[in-house]
Amino acid sequence: MRMEKQGRAGKTVTVVEGFTREKRLMEEILSELRRALATGGTLRERLLILQGDHREKLRGILRGKGFAVKG
Repeated sequence: MRMEKQGRAGKTVTVVEGFTREKRLMEEILSELRRALATGGTLRERLLILQGDHREKLRGILRGKGFAVKG
């Protein structure tokens, strides 16, 4: 999980990587995260990209769902 700003017109996004699951399941996870964080987001090549810096909240949410979170 990392925060990025470069190449995004100065907007901050949180990128979650390391998922090796099928696309449909990743779309469901992304949808749940967008609702929980009240933000927009997209799925690109096994990357979940969420608008804004949500690293702290995401750690708790993903751990609660049983995912291993580094960092």
